[in-house]
This record gives sequence, structure tokens and C-alpha cells, in this order.
Amino acid sequence: MKSVLKIANLNTNKDVINIREAISHNEGVVACEINLDKQEVNVVYDDKSIRVDEIAISIEEAGYSVI
Repeated sequence: MKSVLKIANLNTNKDVINIREAISHNEGVVACEINLDKQEVNVVYDDKSIRVDEIAISIEEAGYSVI
């Protein structure tokens, strides 16, 4: 499954690193691509292992706002 998440406060390369780290701790995430200009995260995941809302929660727990 593939989803796109908009992140309100994604502004710097440090934010990209923090979000990538938060996402990578989830079992079932296959890949993620973070676009700083568009403030978007494209994530590919196994929907039998994890739901997109669980990925969004992990991003929010890292201090970011998922729109």
C-alpha cells in the first residue's frame, strides 16, 4: 500500500531526518520518500502489518503535525 501524508511543520533537513527515523521504527514500513519542498511524505507499507494512521501517529509523536 502507498500513502501520501502532508506535514505542516516540515521545514529543514533535520526535520526530514527526524521523520525518516520515526517512520522507520514501524514494522511493516517498506520505504519512504520525504519531499521537503512539498512538505509531503510518501510511504510504502504492508497494510497487513500497519495502518497509515499508525504511521501518522509515529510522526506526530516525533513532534510534527500531520494534516
